[in-house]
Amino acid sequence: MEDRSLFKSLFTSTIGQKIVIALSGLFLVLFVIVHLIGNLTLFVGADTFNSYTHKLESTAPLLYVVELILVAGFVFHFTLAIIITLKNWRARDTKYAKLTTAGNPSRQTISSKTMIYTGLIILIFTVIHVMMFKYGAYYETTMDGKTVRDLYRLVIETFQNPAIVVGYVLVMILLGYHLRHGFWSAFQSLGVMNPSLTPIVYAIGVFLAMVLAVGFLFVPIWIYFFRGGV
Repeated sequence: MEDRSLFKSLFTSTIGQKIVIALSGLFLVLFVIVHLIGNLTLFVGADTFNSYTHKLESTAPLLYVVELILVAGFVFHFTLAIIITLKNWRARDTKYAKLTTAGNPSRQTISSKTMIYTGLIILIFTVIHVMMFKYGAYYETTMDGKTVRDLYRLVIETFQNPAIVVGYVLVMILLGYHLRHGFWSAFQSLGVMNPSLTPIVYAIGVFLAMVLAVGFLFVPIWIYFFRGGV
């Protein structure tokens, strides 16, 4: 009974909801890091990237389990974030009239004030991204005598479209803003922060946000300006 009550409180109490948001957020950050590492194989060449994606697809049904966990992570993270944001809005007498950075020693920034908006944009982008590449045009190529999906060709063709490149870059910048505050805030919500660790974790969050945002946005820029046709 106690275990059931504890599980229920994670989703009904504000503290519990923040813990779930923090844990799911850190899990999604880990996924983003792994995803970027995989994307970097694009720079090695078509065979390397297609071999990487083929190995991922060949791990089914384990891949489906991971995808379901990812979907759950997104759902928990965003749904509870909306609930807490609405609670905070109701609790305020007045909303922010202007988005500005509070400065030190406060950790309140434009990033923290726009989390719900950047989160919504990232969620919509993720759905479009999955539809575009996972369920997009199906090309085939041969590697080591095997016929595999030529996802490399689809990626190269997709990022020949300037509108897609611009949209992708803008969303990656917003991803950086989201992670900048989200990473530090997650550790704060989990109660593992202390005054001596706060500036270190905050600096790591800023660095990680910059690396991930630049890493992802560099892919379409490189393809559009330097890679050219397939």
